[in-house]
Amino acid sequence: MINLFVLGKKGLDALAGIHSELHAHINAIIIGKDSAVQNDYSSEIQTWAAQNQIRFYFRSEADDAVLKQAKLNVAIGWRWLISLEIPLIVFHDSILPKYRGFNPLVSALINGDAEIGVTALVGTDEFDQGDIVGQRIISINYPIKIEQAIDLISEQYALLLDEVLHQFINGELTKTPQDETQATFSLWRDAEDYRIDWQQDSALIKRTIDALGYPYQGASTLMDGVEVRILDAEIIPDVTIVNRCAGKVLFKHDDGYVIVCGSGLLKVKAFYNQQLELIQPHKFRIRFQ
Repeated sequence: MINLFVLGKKGLDALAGIHSELHAHINAIIIGKDSAVQNDYSSEIQTWAAQNQIRFYFRSEADDAVLKQAKLNVAIGWRWLISLEIPLIVFHDSILPKYRGFNPLVSALINGDAEIGVTALVGTDEFDQGDIVGQRIISINYPIKIEQAIDLISEQYALLLDEVLHQFINGELTKTPQDETQATFSLWRDAEDYRIDWQQDSALIKRTIDALGYPYQGASTLMDGVEVRILDAEIIPDVTIVNRCAGKVLFKHDDGYVIVCGSGLLKVKAFYNQQLELIQPHKFRIRFQ
């Protein structure tokens, strides 16, 4: 029997991709909640479990006696510690050993990686360092929004989970050690990491804006000392500016404001407040910080 610890759209899509003949091998589904995103899909996961007559618990309500009946724990999108008393397989949305740690998909998109992927690995005391039991890799093109990337990755989660469960049930699971010489790490992010650095190149800022959009709160900047969100931007060909000052508005067009970057220009057509309500600047001379 198998426990599935799931959170978010990747968790929901992974569950939905499991073949129905494997449902009988699921001991319980443990559902996580995340207030930092606009939709954590916890209610959709609950509905899926109920419709498929699979026992489920929210994280704070899990029955330890029931969970200990399983022979394997599987964590998908999970952000909390799980006891290693029962063998654990963790799904991580990077091509390990690259991007161990936190929000690896966001980091990959900001860095402009040509490939993204998901890895299933053995859970250990050291995060994301266990042996690899499965991996799926896909190519992407830019520009791409984080929501689109999550949709693509979620499809791979579903395929990989089905493969791993079949292999475990049939006693065919293989383990491959990671190459430590290739390991990189992705740090956790907080509110400060959503702030746009206008000194950067316009292409990098564009990727950052796209990577921090829905289901996240959106990249932020200060407009006249007030924090606003930017959910989309368009790269504009650069011009020669003799006194370049990143963050200042260069042009005001009918459809948006052209902002000077460290190199390059970005046009922003819409700004939002913290409640993601549309707001309208009332002047031309704006310095974004």
